Amino acid sequence: MRHVHRRAGRARHRAAAGLLAACLLGPTAVSAAARGEEAPEEIPGSTRVTAESVIALAGREADLVIIDARLASDRRHGYLEGSVSLPDTRTDCPGLARVAASPDTPLLFYCNGPHCRRSAAAVRIALDCGYRDVYWFRGGMEEWRAKNFPYLTEGP
Repeated sequence: MRHVHRRAGRARHRAAAGLLAACLLGPTAVSAAARGEEAPEEIPGSTRVTAESVIALAGREADLVIIDARLASDRRHGYLEGSVSLPDTRTDCPGLARVAASPDTPLLFYCNGPHCRRSAAAVRIALDCGYRDVYWFRGGMEEWRAKNFPYLTEGP
């Protein structure tokens, strides 16, 4: 019973901290995902691609690194073959260097779709880290599934 109480206390603390941040910092402190906003149409410095473009890129760019910017819980519901999991919350320059040592390595980021801003955040981080060949699959898994393209799922 004590363990549950501590978790509930931590949850209240996190909720209070989030509410305090929103009050102090204004509406920008509330995440765009929480507001239900769509990801931007374009991200300067990156190339936006479609599901068909992802397939073409994978065939053309032998060293393409496909990065799934979603949380592990989302990935369990399906992911693109060959992608690596690097959630936006863990994306930083050292993390990117572990999957793509050279800033010339082509990187492709995706997440759940237009209402998911995780890949947009990861793209911006990659650009800030000096990566020059950055692709963004804005449509993400939503577009991929709508086109009935194959994807992998983790076991039960």
